[in-house]
Amino acid sequence: MIGRLKGLLIHKQPPWLVVDVHGVGYELEAPMSTFYDLPDVGREVALFTHYAQKEDSVSLYGFLTEAERRLFRDVQKVSGIGAKIALAVLSGASVGQFALLVQSGDVAALTRIPGIGKKTAERIVVELRDRAADFTGGAAVAGAGQAPADPLSEATVALQQLGYKPAEAQKMARAAAADGDRAETIIRKALQSALR
Repeated sequence: MIGRLKGLLIHKQPPWLVVDVHGVGYELEAPMSTFYDLPDVGREVALFTHYAQKEDSVSLYGFLTEAERRLFRDVQKVSGIGAKIALAVLSGASVGQFALLVQSGDVAALTRIPGIGKKTAERIVVELRDRAADFTGGAAVAGAGQAPADPLSEATVALQQLGYKPAEAQKMARAAAADGDRAETIIRKALQSALR
């Protein structure tokens, strides 16, 4: 099993990236949460990986943090959720945000993630609520020393990951944003306005 790769990032185009490790190019699929913090092409990168083998395919997934990989694996333990939806979860919300949604039982917010319907969201809350505190353990510490990103930009990108077109996402985020709002608040207000 491949658990971690360290090498040169030679290609990145969401959701795919290629890492050259001593002349061997590993193609990985990664969530947007990883893409946001990848170095430029030609620079060294280290990724935690998840190897998945099915009857007809082999896939390798890459994550910048152990918390992302842990969430990716835990979400797939919920009945009806596969790798595609697990990647969508990480592309639409940070590990910490997702943990808060699960802990608070916010089924409505979970259903806004592409591929998650009401019944699946309810299963996520029931099956992952006890483990949600573990998600934030590593994520909260890892994010503590980082400067916050521009909340408006972060919200716009998150709305795009939820399926809105770039221009529409930008318009929604701008309309919802108020001075001092965090990205999560902007996203929540934008989605609430869209549902009215």
